[in-house]
Formats: sequence, structure tokens, C-alpha cells
Amino acid sequence: MTTSPLPNELDWTDLAGRTLACCLEIAACTEEPGRITRTFLCSAMRGTHARLDRWAASLGLQTHEDAAGNWRATRRSGRPGARTLVIGSHLDSVPNAGAYDGVLGVVLGLGLLEALGDTPLPYHVELVGFSEEEGVRFGVPFIGSRALIGTAQELLTVTDAQGKTVAQAIIEYGLDVAQLAGAQLKADVLGYFEMHIEQGPVLEAEGRSLAAVSAIAGQSRLNLTFTGKANHAGTTPMSLRRDALTGASALVLAAENLARNTPGLVATVGALRPLPGASNVIPGEVQLTLDIRHARDEVRLGALDELLTLAGQIAEERGLSFAHELRLEEHATPMDPGLTALLGEALEAEGHVAAPMVSGAGHDAMLLGQVWPASMLFLRSPGGLSHHPDEAVREEDVAAALRVGTRFLRRLAEREEAR
Repeated sequence: MTTSPLPNELDWTDLAGRTLACCLEIAACTEEPGRITRTFLCSAMRGTHARLDRWAASLGLQTHEDAAGNWRATRRSGRPGARTLVIGSHLDSVPNAGAYDGVLGVVLGLGLLEALGDTPLPYHVELVGFSEEEGVRFGVPFIGSRALIGTAQELLTVTDAQGKTVAQAIIEYGLDVAQLAGAQLKADVLGYFEMHIEQGPVLEAEGRSLAAVSAIAGQSRLNLTFTGKANHAGTTPMSLRRDALTGASALVLAAENLARNTPGLVATVGALRPLPGASNVIPGEVQLTLDIRHARDEVRLGALDELLTLAGQIAEERGLSFAHELRLEEHATPMDPGLTALLGEALEAEGHVAAPMVSGAGHDAMLLGQVWPASMLFLRSPGGLSHHPDEAVREEDVAAALRVGTRFLRRLAEREEAR
């Protein structure tokens, strides 16, 4: 097999256009008319799978839905003892979402398999549209990819806002929860490849359409509470106040300052609730969130320890009490150096800069990369916008991703043949 040139007869612009059209058709599969919303095992997933099935059938792929609701398509290799490459992303969405987050990666996978045509591969391809990644319905993300690696069974008793468990959701959708263990991919996996919009402004700011991902940042999410004493805003002198909001505000600014002065660190207070919440009452309690991320766990955890220590000091100095609760912690996941190098070669062969970037957002590759070698390709997000109805992607970037992805698969085939 040779990696160059790519097929001259293939119309990459047409393939990119059909990829985007498929994403827009899937966008019409929603549980909320007028808005794109697809949560775990909602009825709209059936239409999503049906649209993917039509394209997969035209390529001669075998498709099925596993017990976690993941859509799966298989391209078999004729090579004895072939390993499996998993290509995937997610099909669920946040409420009032855009058309491309997650979905584009799955549809691009179909585009790559069409671009390869009858080219023999020394590995099987398992294309997966994960049923859940966003964590919207059950507050726990990555149910789909957890099923693939065999850990979804741990979540069966988790409940949604209506009190239904994950197990009940699976049964009500018409799947057999007893078969969930069978959703685990037990093949000899050579790697995982995910294509995804960046969901941020970096590529656009750098004038790049594509980039390989070097690592997915680890993240810690916490609930914090400062407690002081509510009192009358007019009669309580400043020197006698125990204002929980001013204490919380000091921590918010400290988090911003620490992140600005620590390369690669981001820290966000996304929600802040002062109580009782009246204009003429000193806040006696403030509840706030903290989200802190970095590509290296030791940096993230060190910064978190520093901020929690500082919060305690702020509380003591201001006559407050402070409490915190860890809601979520995900370890940083470096992408596989070998696969990332092959992806960099494919980028350079297509005239792109090979310099990788860190993903600040979590992706299915974050889970799968802890079990199998993983790699990611980012596409530019116009305006840096995602998780929004105006989320977009450029057709020329999709065409470029198809070309780079096809080169990557061919280079990976050369590497497998040399084993």
C-alpha cells in the first residue's frame, strides 16, 4: 500500500458537502421541536441511527445497536489476526445544541470509509456513535464509551431528574440491560481515533483549519460554600460584617489570577448564588462552583490545593466558614505519541502545520485513551462557538479533515503491515 497520492477521482468537496448535509439531517432528530436536544436514549436517537444506517449500508458495512444504545458499524479486514481500529464520537447533545458537536466525528468516520473505497486494510474498523457523552440526563458523562470499555455496569443505579435509573432507561428504550456486558469491545484494539470540532477559538486565532491533539486536560469540578451571617445592610457597620459574598469574591479573583499566571491552567466560577439574595441584606451564605483544568494532573491538583488553602484563609480572616465538595474529577489523558506522530505526518503531507494542541474540553477519547492508544483531530470552530445553536464548521475544513484522515488511515495501514 502507498500513502500518496490520494485518489484523483474523488471529489472531496462533494464528500464534505454530503457530510455536512448528513449532520443537518441528524439535527432534525430532536426531542425538543425547534431546538436540537438529544439526551441519552431519547426517541430521537432512533432517527439518528436510521440516517447513519443508510450511509453505512451504501458502503456495505454491518451495523447494530448495542445494549447501551451505541450505534456501531464494522468494516472487516481480510487479514488473519487483524487488530481493530475504533473510530468514534458521540451522538447525544446538550439542550439547545448545535449540529456538529460529536455528530460530525461520527459522520466523518463514514466519509473516511467511503474515501477508502475498496482499499484493503490490515485492520478491522469499528465505527461507533456513542449514545451518551455530555452527562445531561444522568449527570454522569461518557455512558456510551464506558460501555465499550466495560465499566458502564457501575452506573446502572444512577437516577435522572425523574427518578429513573440508567437500567430503566435502557429497558424502556427497548434494549436488554442483561446484555450490557456484551457491549464491551473485547477485540485486540490497535487504537482509537476521534475527529471533533475544537469548541474553542484557538485554531481560528492561529489561522489553522486542523490540529492534532496532544492531550485532553484533566478537570476538577467542585461545589464551594462560604457561610457568614446575614444582617441588615443599613444598620450593620462594615467592621462588624461577616459577608459571605465578599469572601467568595476574593476567591473568584484569586482563581482568575492564579490561572492567568500558570501556563495552560484555566479556572472558572460558572455559578454563584448569594443567600438570601435581597438587595438590603448582607449575604449570609454563598454557594459557588469551581472548574479547574490542565493537561498535567500535578499542575491542576497543585493549583486546586492552593485555592482551597487560600479559601480557608479568606474565611478565617473574614469570620466565615468554608466547605467544599468534589463533584467530578477526570485525569488528564495524553494522546498516544505514535498515533499522534502519524497524524502529524498526514497533516504535513496535506500542507498543514503539525503542531498539536491541548483539548480543554472532555471527549470520549478521555475515557478510551486510558485503555487504548488514542488520537484526536480537531477542526476549526468559527467564532470559537459550541454548545450553541449557531455552532458551525467550514466545508473546506471538513474536506481537509477527510483528506488528512484518509492519509492517516493509510499510514496506519502501512505501519500494521510492517508488524
